[in-house]
Amino acid sequence: MEYSTFGRHIIADLWGVDFDKLNDIAFLKEQLNESALASGATVLSIDYHRFDPHGATLFAVLSESHLSIHTYPEKGFAAIDGYTCGHSVDPLKSIQYLLSALKPDKVNSLKVTRGQSDLTIKRLALRED
Repeated sequence: MEYSTFGRHIIADLWGVDFDKLNDIAFLKEQLNESALASGATVLSIDYHRFDPHGATLFAVLSESHLSIHTYPEKGFAAIDGYTCGHSVDPLKSIQYLLSALKPDKVNSLKVTRGQSDLTIKRLALRED
């Protein structure tokens, strides 16, 4: 089987997210899993680390690459990242799912197209709906 090097990488900074959502590992793990499924990805594993006194990093290993979220509840901030290889899974769907679950006040995001002769970066105007 020949694999494509083409990939889409969505990077998003979320501001104004509820402290309790950003500090709830079970909630975040469920949302990360559901967001992967919403994009058509295959989840291989989800790992996490809880920080003291608050905050977390969660990482979903996908057959198609990865999704991650790093939370700073005390600042209402989350950094999310979705990268998938090939054309069949769209990480934007995962990011949009997470936006609908986390309901940020503000989102800054980029789309990076990878694995081609030129790296392409575009600013996205994402909203949570």
